[in-house]
Amino acid sequence: MDSAQATRLLHEIRDAVLAGERPPVAPRPVIDASWRRMFKLGADPDRHDCGALLEQDELEHRRRASALGQVLRTLVGSLSEIIEPSLQIMVVTDEEGRVLWRRGGLGGLRQSNGIRLEEGAAWSEHSTGTNAIGTALAVRRPVRVHSAEHFAHTLHTWTCAASPVHDPRDGRLLGVVDVSGPAAGFHPTTLALVTSIARLAESELRERHGRAIERLRSVAAPILCRLGRARALVVDTHGWTAAVTGMAPVDRLPLPKSFGAGPVLLPSLGLCTVEPLPGGWLVRVAEERRPASDAPSRVVLDLSGPRRRSIAVSGSAGSWTQELTPRHAELLYLLAVHRNGRSAAELAADVFGDPTRTVTVRAEMSRVRRHLSGVLAHRPYRFSEGVEVAVVGPEDPADLLPRSTAPAILSARCPPRT
Repeated sequence: MDSAQATRLLHEIRDAVLAGERPPVAPRPVIDASWRRMFKLGADPDRHDCGALLEQDELEHRRRASALGQVLRTLVGSLSEIIEPSLQIMVVTDEEGRVLWRRGGLGGLRQSNGIRLEEGAAWSEHSTGTNAIGTALAVRRPVRVHSAEHFAHTLHTWTCAASPVHDPRDGRLLGVVDVSGPAAGFHPTTLALVTSIARLAESELRERHGRAIERLRSVAAPILCRLGRARALVVDTHGWTAAVTGMAPVDRLPLPKSFGAGPVLLPSLGLCTVEPLPGGWLVRVAEERRPASDAPSRVVLDLSGPRRRSIAVSGSAGSWTQELTPRHAELLYLLAVHRNGRSAAELAADVFGDPTRTVTVRAEMSRVRRHLSGVLAHRPYRFSEGVEVAVVGPEDPADLLPRSTAPAILSARCPPRT
């Protein structure tokens, strides 16, 4: 049937399903399953809600954290011939369905604003109902949603085709690439094209990873030569092996979430000493297995100077010092003065004055914990039990982290008088 007939039939199918009646033709399985999820959520078929747009600093943070930014030029270049002369737009989201980037002509961008398909908006199924972006994230495969297949009536004049993009290093879902536009004139081969572009992006990420491993291998070679017969290996930040000495090679070393410099107990190797390298880690295996009690026992947070921000960690297995970014210095100071711990919302209020900024806090704390293995715990975030914590501050409390604008730091500089 022609496009107009197909559109009318889709409306009849949707109307019948919403009314609890038998449709003239069963909806496609992927659409039927998505609609059922919408019924369970109690979604409103007469509207879609993309929620509040991300604030600009949160949007920029997500863009920097996303590996999809590395292949954005490939995605835009591959789809520019479709989106530029038409009313269609290209959208790239993160794994939560938040729109990170969009590209298109002025007409397409103007129309997409009308349905809030804009940067910072949420397009997961929970937020927007059945749509190609959210449904592709839900089912982890390419999806096209045409006209009345959208659960929300306000999207029936649109058609979208989306394909997930996975990180070839660990298989993690990075987000989706999507092409959306008016339902009339949307070419049926667009889904195949979008899927091919997503695979091309994954291929480029794989090639980038291979080049990064080669660079790390060139750094590792002279280091491992100096270690003689010691058992050691060099891995990237995802655990992929670049070089190994004194032991059987493995393709990938499983790394715990809280992995960083210092003594680390790895189930596959026992007690190891980890040292940072450009783009990865040097992992040296201890000759004798030591008990897990060799965990760090003392932490000194040095904030004594305007540009001096470091943390020194020591224990029976050794000691090391880590320089801190201004944000990490703020977070660790707050945990040092709140030994019972702070939730993500409490830290967000402490640092930003906004308890809803939990996504940014969790991302920063994840980075801190990767470098302070055995020192920090979470739920709530806190220094681990048994760790002695000392803070070396400036002589004048007013000089504490002088460039910080965090509300809790401002309060600490001017303690209330008794």
